[in-house]
Amino acid sequence: MKVPAPAADSGVLPVTGVVLAGGASRRMGRDKAFLELAGRPLIAHVLDRMAEVCAEVLVVANDLPRYAGLGVRVVPDVFPGVGVLGGLHAGLQAAHHDLILAVGCDMPFLNPALLRAFGAWAEGYDVVALRRGEQVETLHAAYRRACLPAMETAIRAGERRIISFFPHVRVRYVAPEEAEVLDPGLRSFRNVNTPQEWEALRAEIRNRIGRG
Repeated sequence: MKVPAPAADSGVLPVTGVVLAGGASRRMGRDKAFLELAGRPLIAHVLDRMAEVCAEVLVVANDLPRYAGLGVRVVPDVFPGVGVLGGLHAGLQAAHHDLILAVGCDMPFLNPALLRAFGAWAEGYDVVALRRGEQVETLHAAYRRACLPAMETAIRAGERRIISFFPHVRVRYVAPEEAEVLDPGLRSFRNVNTPQEWEALRAEIRNRIGRG
């Protein structure tokens, strides 16, 4: 049965927004966080959206000086070299709130109403993530501090897959049709991984500005 989305009330939630910035992307060939979009770094747009929803916002990045000018706290990985799972662990451990909303630095179409819904859906759960068939969207997801022991166990066992610790925590999977009530087309989950995707995104935004 389809569960209605929570009301998309405006306001800041008592959660920490965690933006993962992994540095140079192999497919992009450079640091996606500092690609210029509408005259500002891509990550600045992401931080703006997160600040609309989250009482605290921080960035996980290992090149601390490079990210120091963003106006938010920057924390490094506790377990370097284990990918996004390590970044989530670092953000959750550093957060001042029990619940985090975690996104990538390359997600410029975040929807504040949907972020708030993920916060509401987390009541009674340790993880909230969108699932499309067999694919689980592990960024643009919610995680509680209760996940830390299971995350650490997975990392120490050599796991890099984020979903590897899910069997050990309470997971609430969001169906696409639930999320689309607030974010038609699920644009919040769109990111950029290649130069071609980046140029397509920039062209789309230029066209929108032109129509405006």
